Amino acid sequence: MKKAALDFVAGGGLIERRSFLRSGLGFTVASMMGALPVAHAGAATPGVAAQPSSRPVTPLDHPIGAQLPAWMKTAGGADVAYGMPSPHEKLVVRKAKEDAPQNAGFAVWHTPIETQRGIVTPSGLHFSVHHNGIPDIDPQRHQLIIHGLVERPLRFDMERLLRYPMISNIQFLECSGNTAANAMSPFARDDSCQDLFGQVSCAEWTGIPLSTLLREAGVKSSAKWVIAEGADGGSHTRSLPLSKLMDDAIIAIYQNGERLRASQGYPMRLFVPGWEGNVNVKWLHRLEVTDGPAHTKDESGLYSEVLSNGDIERFTFHMDVKSVITHPSGNQVLPEAKGFYEISGLAWSGYGKIRKVEVSADNGKTWAGARLHGPVLDKALTRFSIPWRWDGSSTTLLSRATDEHGRTQLNRNQWKRKYAMHSFNHYNAVQAWKINRNGKVENTYA
Repeated sequence: MKKAALDFVAGGGLIERRSFLRSGLGFTVASMMGALPVAHAGAATPGVAAQPSSRPVTPLDHPIGAQLPAWMKTAGGADVAYGMPSPHEKLVVRKAKEDAPQNAGFAVWHTPIETQRGIVTPSGLHFSVHHNGIPDIDPQRHQLIIHGLVERPLRFDMERLLRYPMISNIQFLECSGNTAANAMSPFARDDSCQDLFGQVSCAEWTGIPLSTLLREAGVKSSAKWVIAEGADGGSHTRSLPLSKLMDDAIIAIYQNGERLRASQGYPMRLFVPGWEGNVNVKWLHRLEVTDGPAHTKDESGLYSEVLSNGDIERFTFHMDVKSVITHPSGNQVLPEAKGFYEISGLAWSGYGKIRKVEVSADNGKTWAGARLHGPVLDKALTRFSIPWRWDGSSTTLLSRATDEHGRTQLNRNQWKRKYAMHSFNHYNAVQAWKINRNGKVENTYA
């Protein structure tokens, strides 16, 4: 049967998805790393990347013979009480940020975002940033106090909190310093996607709406802010508007169906959807309702942004719209000199849902709309993809996200003109990946 012609939706080889599937190639072409073709005349050469095949899928020329692998010849091993990843996935781990002073209590661990599919980050791979190390908290002794401008100051232990009705939402969490290297470095560093974008993750968070507890305490009419404090060694503290906490913030107790990991704030943390990671106070133990912000050291220094005209932006809580192509991405290598691939990545916005993602395969000269994979959730990672036929020439891949409120990513030069040279928080400019003729993918500035 004659194959339908491909419809190209933009320059650089971007293909209209329905056309790609109608052509028949969609059923025979592998994703970014390629699929092993059926061996008809011997095994594939060891160490050589598999090549996508353009021939239609056909029945095997011969049935599976007697050359069975060892694991098909004997019973398997025993299971364990707490399931662990396969030992063959031992390289898929978080990565410590090399220039963070790990021995000084401040530590940063990046999610391997380029190995992720779907939108939910496994708990053990969720990024983490610690300012004062991870406290070992006894949940039987831990308490949450709500006081200040309330009618009835309250004290909760874990047993009492676990009696309250809970809600669950799949939502992202991002450090305001995510992709700071691209904001500050005058040249594009040869970093991987994990190095640059590893401080964003997405999980199912389950907990008690904070509005429930605040209403029980009886917030006074003069109250406008809440000071949240963690039970870590440095008493990390942030000021938050009461209106946001009454809207959609929760006291998170579970992550992805199990109790929080210690690095995520066990036994409880504040979770504020769409806002910078630092305000999602871990190991939460105190909420003081006040009529104004506390101007703590972090929110007055590290988490304030300096504009190019010298003005200072304070309390810039929202994480803006952002996207990144995760495959192909930095430090990866395309196994075929040219051919068909899937471009895929993630988009998110602290203001709501992603409305569209556009992809360019010719350094921004032309753009095409990518497919958004459902579910497209509020303040959550959204997976996107588009078929691509690479012709083997050097090119640059870009992605540009727009959220439901019309917020769209700026390019790097636009972002840099807005902020001072040393500013790096809330960097959300368009990410560019250069594809060299040899298939190597490198970080670049478009």
